[in-house]
Amino acid sequence: MSSKANPPQPVATAPRRAQIAVLDSTMSYVEAGASGPTVLFLHGNPTSSHIWRDIIPHVAPFGRCIAPDLIGYGQSGKPDIDYRFFDHVRYLDAFLDALDISDVVLVAQDWGTALAFHLAARRPQRILGLAFMEFIRPFERWEDFHQRPQAREMFKALRTAGVGEKLVLEDNVFVEKVLPASVLRTMSDKEMDAYRAPFPTPQSRKPALRLPREMPIENQPADVAAISAHDHRSLRLSPYPKLLFAGDPGALIGPQAAKEFAAGLKNCGFINLGPGAHYLQEDHADAIGSAIASWLPEVVLASRTGELA
Repeated sequence: MSSKANPPQPVATAPRRAQIAVLDSTMSYVEAGASGPTVLFLHGNPTSSHIWRDIIPHVAPFGRCIAPDLIGYGQSGKPDIDYRFFDHVRYLDAFLDALDISDVVLVAQDWGTALAFHLAARRPQRILGLAFMEFIRPFERWEDFHQRPQAREMFKALRTAGVGEKLVLEDNVFVEKVLPASVLRTMSDKEMDAYRAPFPTPQSRKPALRLPREMPIENQPADVAAISAHDHRSLRLSPYPKLLFAGDPGALIGPQAAKEFAAGLKNCGFINLGPGAHYLQEDHADAIGSAIASWLPEVVLASRTGELA
């Protein structure tokens, strides 16, 4: 028998759901993990922390995982606000302050990436690393938006007064049509019910209608387009480790364009997950989770050796 003791293995706590008071409402979140960096998972539209459910178990042995439901989504409150991008910024900032979260590794998709980029641009000293996929960026022309022409026409409809209200508030099209059409595998009734649960009424679907109208396309809305351009300039200058995932054909960005985007950033790895559309977490949870878990030691080492300075 060897006299050398086996090294201790990381142990993660079981995921738990909690609620915390945030501004005039509450935000729900899932927490799991052991000691290590705080890993903040940010979802997009119309999902919730539920989309990270099969990814967090891979990462939790190596860090403290926090996955909030954005305000108006999941089990978080639905205050009477406009649910603009800047509203989400306010509530996320207050959520991080309420939990006393400072240095973070960001993991984000869809509108979660816009929030991550904006947080990183404002508080670069607090960002240890960034893993992201299917990200928001300014689109100069409608032709640049989305890989599928049918999706462009859908988003034009969503941004049209009266038409968007019918599609989202009445027909719940984002959950019933857009979401399953952007996942390659067939989602189970149980999985779909988890995404339906936060949006039982037309009023409850207001957040899912607002965000398509916030997408910075052809410089509209102008304030979101301006802040997105600013945040992307900061992203290109940032030194912290990054990891970009892409699917084929993707939705907001294709794999070749994503690879070129990663090459234009400092310290950014690139992983082509293979066949995938927009909600890559639903088709490639194990691959994404394993890759982030393997990448975290690089992030921790960079922070300890001063490479982020």
